[in-house]
Amino acid sequence: MAAQSGVLTQIARPYASALFDLAQSENQLASVETGLSDVSRLMNESEDFSRFLRSPVITAEAKSVALDALLTRATVNPLVANFLRLVAKNGRLFALDGIITIFRELAAAARGEVTADVVSATPLTYEQASALSETLRARIGKTVTLHQSVDPSLIGGLQVKVGSQMIDSSLKTKLTAMKIAMKEVG
Repeated sequence: MAAQSGVLTQIARPYASALFDLAQSENQLASVETGLSDVSRLMNESEDFSRFLRSPVITAEAKSVALDALLTRATVNPLVANFLRLVAKNGRLFALDGIITIFRELAAAARGEVTADVVSATPLTYEQASALSETLRARIGKTVTLHQSVDPSLIGGLQVKVGSQMIDSSLKTKLTAMKIAMKEVG
């Protein structure tokens, strides 16, 4: 799995970097990032769309035609639309999620921000997310953008990853540690 992730990153990085450079030179960084966020949201909300993009059975040409039909009906930033068409034409839609992630990282770095991946047992309220972001900003010294996801198996608490640092205060981890400690005693 890690090798596959590395290959996807190698495929995604040049695309993300090229789009970032183009968006920056055209002064469209914010609108391109918003457009890519919309595509990412669609991928997360529609399992069928996500499977369609990743499917090795569907040809690049068929994906390109379907995506083109979708883009002509949607109001998408022209730079994003042309980029998506290029990625589809090159048969790289399976790496789109990675491309978007790397683009977001590049855009955040250009703004002097860092990204924190936050996994919680239940969705964070606006107040909780703001407090967490502010706490991380005070600890790191940079503006922190939160990418939130939910994993009910955590039971409670949070897992926060900023760069290579991992903060795990989930009940699942604490219970696992207690279980290990109890086995060592008994």
